[in-house]
Amino acid sequence: MNWRGFIFLSLLFASCSKEAAVPTPFYLTRYAVDGDQSYAISDAGLNPVITASFSSVVDPTTIDNVISIFDNGTPIHYKWSISNNDSTITISPTSPLKPLTKYDFVINNQLKSYQGVELASTLNTTFNTKIDSTDKFPIISDEKLLDLVQSQTFKYFWDFGHPYSGLARERNTSGNLVTSGGSGFGIMGIIVGIKRGFITREKGLERILKITNFLHDKADRFHGAFSHWLDGNTGKVIAFSPRDNGGDLVETSFLIAGLLTAKEYFDQNSTTETELRTKIQSIWEGVEWNWFTKDGGNILYWHWSPNFNWDMNLPVRGWNESLITYVLAASSPTHPINKAVYENGWARNGGMKNGKSFYGITLPLGEDLGGPLFFAHYSFLGIKPFGLKDQYGDYDTQVTNHSLINYNYCIANPRRFSGYSTDCWGLTASDTNNGYTAHSPTNDRGVITPTAALSSMPYTPTESMRALKFFYYKLGDRTFKEFGFIDAFNLTNIWFASSFLAIDQGPILVMIENHRSGLIWDYMMKNTDVQQGLDKLGFTY
Repeated sequence: MNWRGFIFLSLLFASCSKEAAVPTPFYLTRYAVDGDQSYAISDAGLNPVITASFSSVVDPTTIDNVISIFDNGTPIHYKWSISNNDSTITISPTSPLKPLTKYDFVINNQLKSYQGVELASTLNTTFNTKIDSTDKFPIISDEKLLDLVQSQTFKYFWDFGHPYSGLARERNTSGNLVTSGGSGFGIMGIIVGIKRGFITREKGLERILKITNFLHDKADRFHGAFSHWLDGNTGKVIAFSPRDNGGDLVETSFLIAGLLTAKEYFDQNSTTETELRTKIQSIWEGVEWNWFTKDGGNILYWHWSPNFNWDMNLPVRGWNESLITYVLAASSPTHPINKAVYENGWARNGGMKNGKSFYGITLPLGEDLGGPLFFAHYSFLGIKPFGLKDQYGDYDTQVTNHSLINYNYCIANPRRFSGYSTDCWGLTASDTNNGYTAHSPTNDRGVITPTAALSSMPYTPTESMRALKFFYYKLGDRTFKEFGFIDAFNLTNIWFASSFLAIDQGPILVMIENHRSGLIWDYMMKNTDVQQGLDKLGFTY
């Protein structure tokens, strides 16, 4: 070898030595819980195996005290082992974790490689444990379970009804704020309570007469319509929004539907029952439905305020929850609308038709995928959809297919939220972990609302009963409490509402009864004014 070659080899060896002396970067290459590498792990087992792999060999003497598992700040004991040429750490809690709980997991950057290099950055993440599949309550028959759900839900309107007016509070934290539409649902619910023996007919009559007297004598009315919210002591309007401080025609229709049902149910010739019927008829005849067409137009408007006139400017168009508004407006014995208002306003001359197929199921009316499920409930607490048809739709098919599309969407679960299944489904308007929204397949936030599936029980009895059993037996007292099922829950975020809402509890109570006996349908559909209104609009029923 000549001197040039020697120098070359010497320089090469020197260069390699310098490169070898540079510490190898040390960083996390893989993190998994029970093999799941998702960013947000939401179904970890109760005895999870957590693995963390690194780019270099780990110095095992630095492992202790740099790994932490926390349950809401409380440290969880664990054991660890090292494998894969000392580049993978496996961590396991020493005791089973709690179900449906969010855990924090940390690997501090003080963890070092065999070269003494600290981890490039701290891993600070979370994982959620899955549902414990054991039954939380004793198994009872389906009939007893339905009795239990109805009796517990009934307490919202009976035990928690406003002490002075008897009306339903908007939600369990509303104080004196009561709601007109939810009170209509509650009136129907009181009749269910009588039917099921939760209260006597006399007690139910007393409460509904108290409500009717308050509405007749004290509550603010605007061209006969009631406000969405009012004070349960004074009857004065409470603004629902800055310009919504007057009549709300849609909420009024929910209230009137409850009152007309009570008028038909309390049909005896006693002085008290006669008084109740007379006052309900007076309230009913006082609503100026046709005035809400705004100067004789061909559509109903939702709101009117003495301060802001028609500024809300919200026309009531189909398809949504407001079919009952047009039916009652056509049924009014004193201030009716004509059929053209229904056709041009509500039906949009056929513009509310859909006809597309979703999950192999045809949706006759409304927005794609059906929208929130309360569209299939609110109008049909009193109007029986089975056998109901007009030139625009078959309403039996509409409500059934809407429910089945909602069910199948939750099974498909395209956004991969935790918990959605054949047992856990139902998207509709409700509270969320950060507010209130109308959940639907096109506004899916991972929130299941029990009223959605349970109030569809007349349409999807098998699917709804499965959901009821899951909510009751598997989720237990996380969802079933003093007034029945809580408003909503999110198993991805491990959030359970503390709220109960009149407009969600009422349909559960009433629609389960319609499934069982058709009680509310029978009495509402007996009303001759309602029959004449349906005839006028061209319905068969």
